Amino acid sequence: MRYLAVLTVRNEGAFLLDWLAHHQATGFTDFLVFSNDCQDGTDAILDRLEEMGHLTHLRNDGPYDKGGIQFTALKAASKHRLVKRADWILPLDVDEFVNIHIGDGSVQELTAALPDATAITLTWRLFGNGEVTRYADTSVPRTFTRCAPVIMHWPWRAAMFKTLYRNDGSYRKLGVHRPRSPHPENEAEARWFDGSGREIDLKQQKKRVFSDYGRDNYGLAQLNHYPLGAMESYVLKADRGRAVHSGDLLGMDYWVERNLNTETDDSILRISERADPLRAEMLEDPDLAHLHESAVNWRHERFRELMEQDAYRALFTRLLMTPPSRPVSASAAETLAGFASLGLMKTRGAGADNSQKET
Repeated sequence: MRYLAVLTVRNEGAFLLDWLAHHQATGFTDFLVFSNDCQDGTDAILDRLEEMGHLTHLRNDGPYDKGGIQFTALKAASKHRLVKRADWILPLDVDEFVNIHIGDGSVQELTAALPDATAITLTWRLFGNGEVTRYADTSVPRTFTRCAPVIMHWPWRAAMFKTLYRNDGSYRKLGVHRPRSPHPENEAEARWFDGSGREIDLKQQKKRVFSDYGRDNYGLAQLNHYPLGAMESYVLKADRGRAVHSGDLLGMDYWVERNLNTETDDSILRISERADPLRAEMLEDPDLAHLHESAVNWRHERFRELMEQDAYRALFTRLLMTPPSRPVSASAAETLAGFASLGLMKTRGAGADNSQKET
């Protein structure tokens, strides 16, 4: 069985070995990685990793489709030989680490536990900043262990998922959160399960990109999501821009919605015990070690450059001043959900009015 992870990156070379070693230890057999417009040597690191037989690297330097950088990469991936021969596929970002709780922690154990599944949703568990100020070349899972509670009541973004799906021809395109372009004749036969092994109904299969919040979605597996990192790294992330919504600037709103640190979860570290030797072995290659060190140094130097600009210095100051976020209570979430429903009804009503005017 071949398990393929698909990744898009820009200026994230310092994190590549950490991410790659972890997912090799988790049982992924193939890696298809797209890079675009890199200044830190990410593309050179990927070239060297490809020469060493660890992955396949494609440059995604544009022009880009209307959907943006990541959608353009996934569109290209849909036609690639690695996708065509894969048994299971999971598109990921470099700040997402698969964390499987059963058996030996491998994707093979997860799919064996759900033999009827054609898709398994891996729900984010948000890991906060943990008040780490400066970036250092250390393991992401070892550095950031403070996280959101298992049960979150709000916002829905805290329960977004990525989909590990069986590549049986039911879907013709890869998607950021879920496979796209299903074959209509196969829809009725699709069997989707969530990270706790519960079967997902057809409506949620077709439309949703988040799991039901207000319950535990992590019984079998979760997706550790490290969207913030050190404060220094967050400033660089704002400088880099977003892969999907490239026109949206990162600010304090993104930070506050994700900086949840009320619990500790270090369950992923059992995989780190297998991943650390794989990472160390990669760094025995002198060329790769030099490229990795250069990417680390680039991050420090770029941060110093950004601190000379008022906007980024102001962002860093706000990060230092802002305390960790509080999870929203169940009662407050109920109130918010009510307002959200009213807003949705109003939006749909306006859409109906517009359609009547056009006809």
